[in-house]
Amino acid sequence: MSDGGNQAERPASTGVDRTLTVLERLVMAEDDLTLTALAKITRIPLATCASIVYTLEHRGYATRRIVGRSHFWRPTLRLYSLASQLVRKVDLSQIATAEMRALGEEIGMPVHIGVLDGASVVYVAKAATPGFIQFDTYPGKVAPFDLTALGRAISAHLPEDELAVLLPHLRQGQGPRAREAGPEAFKALLSEVRADGYAIEEEEEQAEISCAAAPFFDAGGRVAGAVGVTGFARDFAGDKRAVAAAGVVRLGAVISRRLGYRAESLPSELVGP
Repeated sequence: MSDGGNQAERPASTGVDRTLTVLERLVMAEDDLTLTALAKITRIPLATCASIVYTLEHRGYATRRIVGRSHFWRPTLRLYSLASQLVRKVDLSQIATAEMRALGEEIGMPVHIGVLDGASVVYVAKAATPGFIQFDTYPGKVAPFDLTALGRAISAHLPEDELAVLLPHLRQGQGPRAREAGPEAFKALLSEVRADGYAIEEEEEQAEISCAAAPFFDAGGRVAGAVGVTGFARDFAGDKRAVAAAGVVRLGAVISRRLGYRAESLPSELVGP
């Protein structure tokens, strides 16, 4: 029997789905749950729910405390151990190499992945495009978080307290279209980024150079970085800007899914076709 074919046509495993549902509910619950409460919130038959939690306990993923005749269940740190091993294996420089290259070839611009490091964006991956002219962007390059589309895409999804730490480090761009560098103006700009689902920087950091970027998220729902494209300002004229924006949004959704962020949890504006 071939492994090929349409993946969507393959039936889901009810048992696996129920087990993951129970595990997720245990993790998300603020307090330990009785079996009856767990069965109720998961809408899984009591006997089936009991079988699942006892199996999770046997495998080390759940534990219980007994108070009288009641058993209260909670998850263990076994999940954290697995997640820690996975995080160590995730290499953002390799997570979407083929897709980055394909997008670069489609729009004729280099594609980058960047992460936030203090008040700077660090480029961790690049898919260059062939040609005589090459942009001065490379893995390891550091740039101001507020003057790049990558940094803006990330900043727009930071918690308020983390963004507040960055606001004193705003810098004035040197390009002909540089914006006001004040905190209120920057927060207004980030509101636009959240509404659009992507960030644009047009000749603000330096003349003739523009970029577009979209965020990606980790399994916990936190913004983990951004993917962007860089080109000459003329490369963003007319419909080219929309094509570039759609491309980075689509790629951001791909990377998010590979980091474990469920597709149905992505904001609608961040889900590519």
